[in-house]
Amino acid sequence: MAVCRVCSAAWKTVAENGLIKARSLATSASLYVRRAPAPGPLPNQDIDVTDLESLEKYRSYIRYVREAQEADNKPAWWCTYRKHVQQADPHHGEELVDIGLPYDQPNRTRQVRERKQHMKENKRNTELERAARLRTLKVPLERVQQTWVQTSAPFHIRRLAEHYGVYRDLFPNAYFLPQVPLKVCHGPDGSVHYGNRLTPTEAASAPQISFEAEEGSLWTLLLTCPDEHLLDSEAEYVHWMVGNIPAGAVAEGQELCHYLPPFPARGTGFHRYVYVLFRQDAPIDFQEEARPSPCHSLEERTFRTVDFYRRHQELMTPTGLAFFQSEWDASVTQTFHHTLNMKEPVFEFIHPPVYHPPQVKFPHKQPLRYLDRYRDGKPHTYGIY
Repeated sequence: MAVCRVCSAAWKTVAENGLIKARSLATSASLYVRRAPAPGPLPNQDIDVTDLESLEKYRSYIRYVREAQEADNKPAWWCTYRKHVQQADPHHGEELVDIGLPYDQPNRTRQVRERKQHMKENKRNTELERAARLRTLKVPLERVQQTWVQTSAPFHIRRLAEHYGVYRDLFPNAYFLPQVPLKVCHGPDGSVHYGNRLTPTEAASAPQISFEAEEGSLWTLLLTCPDEHLLDSEAEYVHWMVGNIPAGAVAEGQELCHYLPPFPARGTGFHRYVYVLFRQDAPIDFQEEARPSPCHSLEERTFRTVDFYRRHQELMTPTGLAFFQSEWDASVTQTFHHTLNMKEPVFEFIHPPVYHPPQVKFPHKQPLRYLDRYRDGKPHTYGIY
């Protein structure tokens, strides 16, 4: 009986070992079948990792950057991040065209010399040193603003416009350097900068425009919104257009389309409203661009800045830029109903207020927080006990 048990145990062990070996063989075979060869050479496949000391050194950072750029430009058989981006945006990485005025680069050596001379004069000024030491020194912000406008303001404004997608939506595959400072003011508290927020109520009336202009020059001012069109995502609504402005006097220019306040639809978030200033080389006949006054038809106000520029690009150049953001408020409803004479589109669900039954004086079998339902700031039904 014992011999039979030992034999059966031995056969069981052999069977289990054979089954395990068969499983391992099947697993290795399945892994071997799943592993397919690469369709092309892998990166750094030709490097012998066992002998890294024999590899050639770059010896300089410039040579490393040059070889890295050459390797980056070589076609690869795998799908890179660049290919994913190009498939999503075919115009990604294309070189943009500068359609603005040529920028006169100042003399860097002269700027450094003037800055050093100014620093020496400040160090010799005892009153300035005393005010700085006693922490009573006041920096004139007007001079700081003036220095910023004369030096790096065009480049900063361009970066902000690229960040907000202004060039992408108004001038596809193009940009310009806003070299003419454009000051736009909707009342005392409604100044337009570069992406700040204004309410439609603050921008309800036409703004005050000022910019530096030579005597005898002609300009065109445009206010448009690339986010507001209700039917076509590629189109815009023109809110204001004035052409043939003599020497910066906007009131004396030819008003092609009268001012219309912003009307961002409810539930669509913030909209961008962009002021673009063009410099004209000669008087332009804007007969095709003129709208009837008053113009309360959104179909007639449908507009595309790039098409407008292409029609007159031989005689005008964009030189100034300012823009703000705005979202819905109560004045937009008045604009739709009374100015545009149409129903107001709403793109969000307006939740009704939570219903509570009338408050009772003696709430029977109600929770202890029963009165919290009626603490909404309105006068209570009953007095304070």
